[in-house]
Amino acid sequence: MAGAKSSTTTMALALGLILMTLVGECYGQCSANFRVGYYEDKCGKVDAEALVFFVVKKYFNKDKDTVADLVRLQFHDCFVRGCDASLLLEGEDTEKTARPNQSVGGYEIVEEAKVALDKYCPGVVSCADIVVLAARAATFLGGAYWYEVETGRKDGNVSRATEATEGLPSPRLSIPDSVKFFQDRLYNYRGTEKPDPSMNPTLLPSLQEKCPRGALSSNEAFLDQTKGSEFVMDNGYYKRILEGKGILEVDQQLALHDLTRDIVINAAEDEKVFLAKIGPAMRKMGLIGVLTEGENRLNTCKKVR
Repeated sequence: MAGAKSSTTTMALALGLILMTLVGECYGQCSANFRVGYYEDKCGKVDAEALVFFVVKKYFNKDKDTVADLVRLQFHDCFVRGCDASLLLEGEDTEKTARPNQSVGGYEIVEEAKVALDKYCPGVVSCADIVVLAARAATFLGGAYWYEVETGRKDGNVSRATEATEGLPSPRLSIPDSVKFFQDRLYNYRGTEKPDPSMNPTLLPSLQEKCPRGALSSNEAFLDQTKGSEFVMDNGYYKRILEGKGILEVDQQLALHDLTRDIVINAAEDEKVFLAKIGPAMRKMGLIGVLTEGENRLNTCKKVR
């Protein structure tokens, strides 16, 4: 697994593998304009997805932490207001200023890709899509299998620090609370005793069936304590937490709790299990709260038009 500079990079992948299996299809404002290959022939002769990959690879060649930065960037964006690039907006009391986001990296990579794309097709490729495409590129460069992602997202224009503070899980989160974090969206969103209204109502029953209410269904340290694989997408992390070498409480609990121990064991015993699942997990994370109505930012991801 990729090395990490922060306390929540591992959660981006570990919880992604566990919780995102509950997300089967897109929910939010999804439509026929949200699909794999959406940007084909929309940017002249320029391949938008290839350009994003090129920019990410340039940074990756200089700093292998690029993998952890971009995976975590997608996680922190998608888990607050959905995958709408609201994390990238600058200003007073925006998500970027919230404490959980103080150590998030990779903003400059997304910004460079946005500026480059807007030279060829201004306002066509959204910042929200660039975040997901950049995370896909970083995951692949880190050693995972290539995976397809849907594109056609629009950019959000609301960003609140309080939502990031309240919405992102703590690194001390227990495994049952990690599941509850997801269950609250199904049954008691923000204390309303109702599901999250942004969730597609056709998806809700199947998720509730899979996850019944109340059921358990600045110094740096590498979260993967496997020497030589700190910047590689592999199963070394799972082997180490089985040995009691988890750096964070939530990491270690993954290997101990009945809800997740078998998943950890399977990933540790067969590296192909992890490599096969990380792509689909990242893709499913990118389906959270998708907007396909609205507009894309122009020339920058830091502010709306």
